[in-house]
Amino acid sequence: MDAGLKRELEEKVRAGERLTREDGIALYASDDLAWLGGLAHEVRTRKNGDVVHFNVNRHLNMTNVCTASCAYCSFQRKPGEKDAYTMRIEEAVRLAKAMENENLTELHIVNGLHPTLPWRYYPRSLSALKEALPNVALKAFTATEIHHFETISGLSASEILDELIEAGLESLTGGGAEIFDWEVRQHIVDHRTHWEDWSRIHRLAHEKGLKTPATMLYGHIEEHRHRVDHVLRLREMQDETGGFQVFIPLRYQHDFVDMKDGKVRNKLQARTTMATGAEALKTFAVSRLLFDNVPHVKVFWVMHGVQTAQLALQHGADDMDGSVVEYKITHDADDFGTPNKLGRDDLLDLIRDAGFRPVERNTRYEILREYPGPDADLRESPQPMRV
Repeated sequence: MDAGLKRELEEKVRAGERLTREDGIALYASDDLAWLGGLAHEVRTRKNGDVVHFNVNRHLNMTNVCTASCAYCSFQRKPGEKDAYTMRIEEAVRLAKAMENENLTELHIVNGLHPTLPWRYYPRSLSALKEALPNVALKAFTATEIHHFETISGLSASEILDELIEAGLESLTGGGAEIFDWEVRQHIVDHRTHWEDWSRIHRLAHEKGLKTPATMLYGHIEEHRHRVDHVLRLREMQDETGGFQVFIPLRYQHDFVDMKDGKVRNKLQARTTMATGAEALKTFAVSRLLFDNVPHVKVFWVMHGVQTAQLALQHGADDMDGSVVEYKITHDADDFGTPNKLGRDDLLDLIRDAGFRPVERNTRYEILREYPGPDADLRESPQPMRV
């Protein structure tokens, strides 16, 4: 990037001027990661100061049986396959209750698109979980799942959301987004929920008062321009609804260990490599700079590794997600060293070690507790990048 364009982009960012599609592509083309990260860090500091948010959550996947066979997915199983499972509601409640320790505040629920489970299974599950865990927010279902519920129930998405909200739903999850551009999407997604339906369902959720996350699966067969297009679609929708609380770039995972039955379900890995740490940091930085109307950018440490997640906090991210236990969707694919669980104390240490001040939040990003940051009087204590 020539010095003139670099100065122009700096001036636009510091003036709070919206970046264009061309600006986003130019930022991705830059090989100056320190400059890019510093610029993104300025924006995250302006929005969130020296804070890094986290929550104490658990993930619950009630079934991995799925009609779709998305090219990137190692989680799905077909009926009758080895390791295919579907929980009875009582089993899901028992498992959730066992996760209740450490002042749990959120249960994150994502499932496969089960071909025969009746629609009523889903609101009944939420009702039972809410009754068992009345103080825990239920963050459940992707837009893809809601679209699937329309098919199996004959109800509209609006009616479905009303029933789920009544049963205890507090937020949708952000999944099913992957990459919206059809040039890429047609090769990676094996279900019928694309941008039109994904955005329709999140727009409905926002109209009903729900705040939702948005995600992007990157680092497979897409190009930088597809990532820029993905963010700008979401940014335009955010201008309309204001309903997205957080943007979450998710690193595509290779299928290293999911071969117990001799099947490699990840159809992309033969022609892809996982994004490097530098590419991940660039993605966080450009996303933060482009997405000027969303308050938070989250690094999901399970998909990036702990060290890259810490560095992402210096490149635009201000949220480290949660404590998590047994995130099957990723751990069914990778074996590159992410733990199954980080407790509250682990997260506090990681955030302080990266030089930031930890703040515990709930699903709606309401602050539950603020913690001391690193000791500024200690020379060896890490400090955030200065702006």
